[in-house]
Amino acid sequence: MKKTIYTIIALTMVVTISKAQVIPNAGFETWTSMGGGTYNNPDSWSVLNDMTTAMSVYTCEKGTPGAAGTSYMKLTSKMVGANVVPGIAVCGTINTTTMQPQSGFAFAARPAFLSGKWQHMIYGSSQGFVDVKLTRWDNANNMRVTVASAHSVLSGMAMSWANFNIPLSYTDSGMPDTCIITLAASGTTPAVNDYLWVDALAFTGTQSIGENYFDANISIFPNPASEKVTLDLSVLKDQKVAIQVTDMLGKTVKKSEGITATSKTLLDVSDLPKGNYMVNVITKEGIISRKIIKE
Repeated sequence: MKKTIYTIIALTMVVTISKAQVIPNAGFETWTSMGGGTYNNPDSWSVLNDMTTAMSVYTCEKGTPGAAGTSYMKLTSKMVGANVVPGIAVCGTINTTTMQPQSGFAFAARPAFLSGKWQHMIYGSSQGFVDVKLTRWDNANNMRVTVASAHSVLSGMAMSWANFNIPLSYTDSGMPDTCIITLAASGTTPAVNDYLWVDALAFTGTQSIGENYFDANISIFPNPASEKVTLDLSVLKDQKVAIQVTDMLGKTVKKSEGITATSKTLLDVSDLPKGNYMVNVITKEGIISRKIIKE
């Protein structure tokens, strides 16, 4: 059985018309009837239904009632001919050939989290994900710059509506002009019946421009880990740092201060429940964020 393989890459083309601070159709309340009423597509989101309608198969469907309204989005990976087509939706435009996002929506804010409600389940070995990218156009260098990003793999399963809160990691101090959100029921090797249901999306909190988030050449290993991880902080040249660990709801679950940054800085994660976490290294220059998985 042939399976579709796809990856999310950096934005290469974005067209914006006006600035906004909200996610279009964030509650999936508005849908457009397609194919003479054969199926519905969610307004402001790109899905693969137009590509698969010839086989009367739809990887994005309208679910009712919603977790916080009248409807929600149901993404399901399905067999179409000899291929498994992933349940995927992009708030913006998706290339239906490469399964990669092409553009997003106008956005001018610096939120701390993407929140919402979800249910999800996999039937193979490849978990789905939620991906967020905030970017801006750099006139001086004639290029698009990533301001912040978030990528959360769907850990385990959620068989009833559960809240999620995914922190954004900022690597640029500017104000974004564009956002793209990708929702995927499957990972790189989709399996039939993988699903992700989503409702009530919203950006919450604010990351101040005064807060200096930056990127640096640090590494964390092993990742995933079950007992301890080693942080290579040699680039920080033995300065004193604080290490903060937050869960995916943004709650601080562990913090240590006055640590001397070295190439073998240890972090004990043995007492943490299994799941995804953000490790924030707080330095005099700013904050460096990395994601870890506790297994």
